[in-house]
Amino acid sequence: MIKFLSRISSICLTGLFLFNSAPSYAGLFEDDEARKAILENRLENRQKIEELKTYNARNDVEIDKVKKNMLDQANSLEGLRSEIATLRGEKDSLTKDLSDMQRKIKDLTQAFEMRFAKLEPVKVTVDGREFMAEQSEKRDFEVALDLFKKGDFPASSLAFNDFLRRYTQTGYKLTALFWLGNSQYATKEYKDAIANFKLLLSIDSSSPRAPEAMLSVSNCQLDMKDTKSAKKTWEDIIKIYPDSEAANAAKERLARFK
Repeated sequence: MIKFLSRISSICLTGLFLFNSAPSYAGLFEDDEARKAILENRLENRQKIEELKTYNARNDVEIDKVKKNMLDQANSLEGLRSEIATLRGEKDSLTKDLSDMQRKIKDLTQAFEMRFAKLEPVKVTVDGREFMAEQSEKRDFEVALDLFKKGDFPASSLAFNDFLRRYTQTGYKLTALFWLGNSQYATKEYKDAIANFKLLLSIDSSSPRAPEAMLSVSNCQLDMKDTKSAKKTWEDIIKIYPDSEAANAAKERLARFK
């Protein structure tokens, strides 16, 4: 009995001790949970921080890529601007070159047309006859005739001879023969003058210069003291060209030499 009571007493004391000690064990348990929760929070925060760092790092990489792309685009744009400026400069240069070339072509065309115009035959009328003559031909004839009008008969004789030699089919032929004969008459080359006057008559006896050419033949004959031949020529003039001024002059001279 005493042992039983002693055991019960021991149990009661132990229970009392445990009852009094319970709050301490609960506090220890709660501190461990708090620490565990704090550790978990810290770990979770660290993970979030690492994730945030990783995210930021990726963002930085992407930002760098965007910056690089923007820089490349800016450089490309600047390159395009430079190329456009170069092309504009080349366009302006080509436009100027084209304008210069067009002006040169126009000048060359005008020069060619002017030069060609100088080479084109022209229509001339001489002694009532109309024909086409080369411009050089017309010029050379007028030069020879101008020498005659100035009284430079030796020079005009040479010029007309050269003209007839160079332009064998010229429309000026009869007129050139007439003035050549007159140039030779003026230099007292009577035989040559008569030959050229008669050549004119043999080519075209109906030429407006024919009556005057026959009268010039008579002048040469008279100056050569060949009065008989001169009289025969005057008679022929009156017979062949009765209505001409040369015929009137021939009549007067025949009356004078009777």
